Amino acid sequence: MDSYNKGDNKPKNPNTKGPKIPFNLYWVYLIVFAAIIGMYFFSDNTVTKEVAWSDFQGYVKGNSVSKIIVDRKNSTLKAFVRADSVKSVFKGDAERAGTNPAIVVRIPSADKFADFYDKVRAEYKYDIDVSYEDSTNPLEILVGFLPVILIFGLFIYMMRRMSGGGSGGGGGVFSVGKSKAQLYDKGSDLRVTFKDVAGLSEAKEEIEEIVEFLKNPSRYTEIGGKIPKGALLVGPPGTGKTLLAKAVAGEANVPFFSLSGSDFVEMFVGVGASRVRDLFKQAKEKSPCIIFIDEIDAIGRARGRNLNMGSNDERENTLNQLLTEMDGFGTNSGIIILAATNRADILDKALLRAGRFDRQITVDLPDLNDRKEIFKVHLRPVKIDDSVDVEFLARQTPGFSGADIANVCNEAALIAARKGKKVVQKEDFTNAVDRIIGGLEKKNKVTTLDERKTIAIHEAGHATLSWFLQYANPLVKVTIVPRGKALGAAWYLPEERQITTKEQMLDEMCALLGGRAAEEVFIGNISSGAANDLERVTKQAYAMISYLGMSEKMPNLSYYDSSGEGYGFTKPYSEETALLIDQEVQAMINEQYERAKKLLSQHADGHGKLANLLITEEVIFADDLKKVFGERQWVSRSEELIKETEELPKDVEIEIKTGEDAPGIVAEEDQSE
Repeated sequence: MDSYNKGDNKPKNPNTKGPKIPFNLYWVYLIVFAAIIGMYFFSDNTVTKEVAWSDFQGYVKGNSVSKIIVDRKNSTLKAFVRADSVKSVFKGDAERAGTNPAIVVRIPSADKFADFYDKVRAEYKYDIDVSYEDSTNPLEILVGFLPVILIFGLFIYMMRRMSGGGSGGGGGVFSVGKSKAQLYDKGSDLRVTFKDVAGLSEAKEEIEEIVEFLKNPSRYTEIGGKIPKGALLVGPPGTGKTLLAKAVAGEANVPFFSLSGSDFVEMFVGVGASRVRDLFKQAKEKSPCIIFIDEIDAIGRARGRNLNMGSNDERENTLNQLLTEMDGFGTNSGIIILAATNRADILDKALLRAGRFDRQITVDLPDLNDRKEIFKVHLRPVKIDDSVDVEFLARQTPGFSGADIANVCNEAALIAARKGKKVVQKEDFTNAVDRIIGGLEKKNKVTTLDERKTIAIHEAGHATLSWFLQYANPLVKVTIVPRGKALGAAWYLPEERQITTKEQMLDEMCALLGGRAAEEVFIGNISSGAANDLERVTKQAYAMISYLGMSEKMPNLSYYDSSGEGYGFTKPYSEETALLIDQEVQAMINEQYERAKKLLSQHADGHGKLANLLITEEVIFADDLKKVFGERQWVSRSEELIKETEELPKDVEIEIKTGEDAPGIVAEEDQSE
């Protein structure tokens, strides 16, 4: 166990005093307010005794009363007893009467008392001090103090809000400019290391050097090297950019400030820049440390692109302050900024220049080998049996990110638990992949017999063409069970290529058009079931013509803007060129459609068997295609990918064709003399 987990077991020093209670000014306010209330209600220290009206008359006639206060509203009076008459009035309680004793009498009315007093005064010539008043109900006193109490309470509330007490110290007027970064200090629970990050071998290799900068900076500074100020992690969502940043902090064991780009945004003007200044102030105090800004595109978007009608853009002010701070602190101060985004193309160029984010680390989607490692990490807590093949799972999930793979493992465990299994099997993982890609299976969806036949013929068309086209993705399974929004689906095992040729793209287009072609060839009419296929084919054809320069009439032209700045309100080509692009796209799609119909006509018997098998079984696999068509002529690249990548040849000789053997070159006779 690490030492930072044993902090509670250290022996306590008996001479050590407990934690000091922090002084709070509000306690003073509360004491003063309580004193005022106490003085109001409890300032009278008179000891009173309630007596009858007849007894009171006797006390007055016996000259035992010195002062009388008549309450006309409540028909009561208070009479203060003379010192020499205390024993005769209070009798046994005379010792507890105090210095200012009094008796309380309920009188018939104030007028009756006035008549009685006038008679006594005329007869006995007593000069007793008599006063009349209207008493106040304690509830009325409270109501009278209510505005004062409300004002006092509002004052305390506003002071707490302005000092940040009302929101846990993080909000308020006085603390709104403070940084919202969450600090993971040394010895915290954040113990993510590179062992917890599967795959991403190239990205980890680059980012491990940042850890070395923080652990042993003198190794680089002694020979004149400079510690990089920032590293930008760029990649699609779910590839592990945030996890990599946490792993850097865990490996380097330094303070780690984590916050999002949106944490700088506030409704108050100037708050974003103030939070940037406060963040770097805290970082300098904790140096060496790491600042991680997730989704930095929230504040790092290129300046000057959005029209704000001349108003002051708070986001640009925040970005300007960030740029200044990144250039402001010392070169070797030990503060490294990590940022993550999946939209690096929209970031400001000043943010990406050397001296700020010195390195851009690309975190791509995992390839086959990386997916195997990621599956091994996420399968640790999952109970699986021998039927689960990690290599098969990795091949079944091309294009999946690390977050997607984690979702697959979790979904498979949920499916197995739903079925009452004790372990997760291969079938559960396959269903989980289908669930994530295609959506929820809808076996109870009502379809007519004609619709089922159309769907079966459509999906069998895809399966047939994928079996006979060389570069089409090999089939895994086909189903006519509705899933998500689709009435039927076909799963393939795409080849993971670094570059794609025109022939490969054309074969993929032809396979996509197989469903619509099968409907026309074997049913005689077409349906709306090919909407998704046609959308994908059209997009791919336009990309081949206008982006990749794969047109015969428009070769080597690309109208794609990789900078992301766009072409404004105009197209980068003329109307004549737009018409030519449309014609080329139409010709390319028509050519592949006719090719698909021709192949389906040649293999009509096999297609019919597949369609009938789909209607009866609802799901068919690649083994079923082997039984119908025999072994596939073309070997899939994905089936040999692992073997090819394990041992690549060191020396490769490339034969360069020249002269008449060179493709596309016609040898000409030398016309010179």
